[in-house]
Amino acid sequence: MKRQIAELGEDKVVRRIIKSLPAAANLRVGPGDDCAVVGKTGDRSWQLLKTDCVIESVHFTRDADPKRVGWKALCRAISDIAAMGGTPAFALVTIALPRDLALSWLDGFYAGIRRAARRYGVAIAGGETARTPGPIFINVALTGEVEPRHCVLRSGGKPGDAIYVTGRLGGSLAGRHLDFTPRLTEASWLVRNFLPHAMMDLSDGLGTDLPRLAEASSCGFQFDRKAIPRNTGRSTDQAIGDGEDYELLLAVDPSLQTRLERAWRRKFPRLPLTCVGELIQPSRTRKPNTVRGFDHFAPAQ
Repeated sequence: MKRQIAELGEDKVVRRIIKSLPAAANLRVGPGDDCAVVGKTGDRSWQLLKTDCVIESVHFTRDADPKRVGWKALCRAISDIAAMGGTPAFALVTIALPRDLALSWLDGFYAGIRRAARRYGVAIAGGETARTPGPIFINVALTGEVEPRHCVLRSGGKPGDAIYVTGRLGGSLAGRHLDFTPRLTEASWLVRNFLPHAMMDLSDGLGTDLPRLAEASSCGFQFDRKAIPRNTGRSTDQAIGDGEDYELLLAVDPSLQTRLERAWRRKFPRLPLTCVGELIQPSRTRKPNTVRGFDHFAPAQ
């Protein structure tokens, strides 16, 4: 019997795909981070490349407001640019639609795309349309720029670093996954004032994304379940496992904690920044008894 993708799970599937992909001299960061990074030593800025898809019945339902679907489609990619410390620039939007889809849905979708593009300074440079016999499929390819000294990867964390999250977590299925705010302003402020050692956005949930950041940084981790900031009415397990929060997850030098927290409260008084744990030596790590986040290829329950 042939092995199935579900036997591996998403992270192992991705590692299997990327292990033999060709690279190039100017590809500074390839697959495995929030964005690819292209540039030469000495460049004043590096280019960020990101592609992200949104699929009906996986990321939204047909009865969702198409304006909100358009907002989500572009803002997912913007969130990844933010997590690298960058600024978004140009987008290509590919959409595959069934022939019987109402034109009002398409108009609403692009109204959402335009709203997000205007708010975050993105130019829609083109794309592709196609017919699909199945669900609606949308892909956004987004470029960005980042100053080399402000480019933050998942892999820079160090044992002892404090682990922080912005905002509150959990409850994405109640609609937050269509209305979230990518933390572009906050990430820009962080890299200019308290350059994190490592950072990523929380797309698949703290229970999945924190282990990814720790592994990329060759660290272990520990966290305090009681410290995790939750949206109103959500359990700790939901805050860890629901996914699609699109908040920032970052690792910071512990000597900066007091100054960071004080400065953050002054700059962003309405948005929490919460220390939820620390990176540790991998030899000290025990598998935490906690909920995992989202996995595209996990076996059906």
